[in-house]
Amino acid sequence: MESRNSRNVNSRYGSPRAPKEDKIEMIFGLRPIIEAMLAGKTLEKIFLQKSARNPMTDEILDLAKKAEVPVATVPVEKLNKLTRKNHQGAVALLSAISYSPLSEIVPSLFEQGKTPLLLVLDRITDVRNFGSIARNAECLGVDAIIIPSRGGAQINADAMKTSAGALNLVPVCREPNLKDTIDYLKDSGIQIVACTEKTEHQLTDDSNLDFVGPTAIIMGSEEDGISPEYLKRADARVRIPLVGQIGSLNVSVATGIILYEVLRQRLREGGYSSQNTYEPR
Repeated sequence: MESRNSRNVNSRYGSPRAPKEDKIEMIFGLRPIIEAMLAGKTLEKIFLQKSARNPMTDEILDLAKKAEVPVATVPVEKLNKLTRKNHQGAVALLSAISYSPLSEIVPSLFEQGKTPLLLVLDRITDVRNFGSIARNAECLGVDAIIIPSRGGAQINADAMKTSAGALNLVPVCREPNLKDTIDYLKDSGIQIVACTEKTEHQLTDDSNLDFVGPTAIIMGSEEDGISPEYLKRADARVRIPLVGQIGSLNVSVATGIILYEVLRQRLREGGYSSQNTYEPR
């Protein structure tokens, strides 16, 4: 996004809490939001005041639908918390990244002779978890991260910082319907693996899963894991064995563990060449 000093995109392919104005760049006002979308700006989310329908809000809704930008209708008090400026009943959050179309990335990976490794995030809402997951993904060979248009973490300054620059490197695909997305991946010859505690199959079972082929891994919500409709569509389920008294891992840690297993198998088969080492930050 050319107008923002904080933006530094180098892509391989083209919260419930009120955001702070010094961390998130916003557009406020009906006409400015329309003009931003017409100019091709990438918006993270649009907030419209309830009961404030008019031709301009209708145009915003139409443009947002075409661009797959989530829209929330909220009380005026919510908008007043977002900004003290004259918002005219409309506030939009500018995205810190440009989203990539999955329908272009998947064919491109196959055309380049690569074995796709994709990461599907089902309702990961904590921005720092998301940033940490993105860092793991970049370090461990993920080709793209797939998130839902609604119900996921906002990609803001905190997410960018926690990712240590990874969100400038790994393409992020924002999809309106993860169910359809999973079906598309399966139709493309990509196996779907759900990382979940709701299975007896452990990651330590060498004969359980072969990650050398095209793979998409689903990681679930911090609250309740992977949605049942996505679990049903998975070709395989696997859990990370635990021996401590706490029954679960942080989702970013769990993501790093399963992605390492993918990398381990692919290194063994000669799918990658390992050049970097762990460096704590």
